[in-house]
Amino acid sequence: MKIEPFLMERMQSTWENVVRYNLSESGVHPIPLGELVSQEQLQAMLATGLGYSQSNGTEELRSIIAAGYAGATLDNILVTTGCSEANFVVTWAMLEPGDELLLMLPNYMQIWGLARSHGATVEPLRLREETGWRLDLDALRALITPRTKLIAICNPNNPTGAILDEAEMETISNLASKAGCWILADEVYQGAELDGRTTPSFWGRYERVIITNGLSKAYGLPGIRTGWVVAPADWIARLWAYHDYLTIGPSTLNDFLARIALHPQRRPRIVERTRRILQSNLPVLKAWMAAHGEMFTCIPPRAGAIAFMKYHLPVNSTELVEKILHEKSVLIVPGDHFGMDRYLRIGYGAEPDYLRAGLDLIHEVLLEVSAARATQRAT
Repeated sequence: MKIEPFLMERMQSTWENVVRYNLSESGVHPIPLGELVSQEQLQAMLATGLGYSQSNGTEELRSIIAAGYAGATLDNILVTTGCSEANFVVTWAMLEPGDELLLMLPNYMQIWGLARSHGATVEPLRLREETGWRLDLDALRALITPRTKLIAICNPNNPTGAILDEAEMETISNLASKAGCWILADEVYQGAELDGRTTPSFWGRYERVIITNGLSKAYGLPGIRTGWVVAPADWIARLWAYHDYLTIGPSTLNDFLARIALHPQRRPRIVERTRRILQSNLPVLKAWMAAHGEMFTCIPPRAGAIAFMKYHLPVNSTELVEKILHEKSVLIVPGDHFGMDRYLRIGYGAEPDYLRAGLDLIHEVLLEVSAARATQRAT
């Protein structure tokens, strides 16, 4: 199997821990271990033997996860190493050469690259900025064919922060049911809504629904590397067999920490922390964009620690991002990585002073580029 480069992950993996300011991150600044665990829990962790953990997730962890999905049981849950592995095993198990995937775009491009590497045909299901990043349901209806195996949704969406409403979710489910195809709903930003209202899940709307989620985005715990799949029990058994060929299972300590984070008494406090950060920091980013006059247009995100903004400069997005990276040691994500030039994705979930310092340095590059373009026009 040949794979195509995963441009965003390759750039982030190379630079995110090297630059002075990483504003490419799509979650809030992480929770320190000392804030997550009590002294009693820390002592229990220190006494934990570092052997193999239950490969599909401990019963306790799967039970906690299942409680968040109406009607789900232990047999409906597979714990994975991050949401990325969850998406990988589903795509790997689901798609064969000649299958057709309808993929919401813009989107995190993991599923795009994996599906194409498996020989599937990928048809973009585009969100339109002019409609507020709404999904065109008529376009979805027209795209579904007898070859359509899977409709892949990211809700809340990366990178736009848009959220499907109940009517849209029901229409998608009804169209999938009529066609007999599957829905894969990546819900990893669920819980990071700025208005405090948790985005409903696709789970339970239709029998052929698979959910992926994890602790990286709404929980501020990417270092725990814990994700999960929610699916019909027969599919969980199948996905577990694919999981055997990858990470085998979560680490003992990751499973332990995930149980703490998702405990019913702890989870709401973690989600509330995330929302407070987003509500505090988004005005900082909005003010920064407004200070640039007409250079930016942006529909404010409804969820997630990222804003997807169009910029009005005649320069390629990757070229602009690389200039910011190499001259100012600030990392952001170019729109090219979502197949959309002249856009930038900027993460605003960092600590406020860190965010402002990074934005100030981006500002310096934008002024330089604007001045250079003005000089070129004058001559």
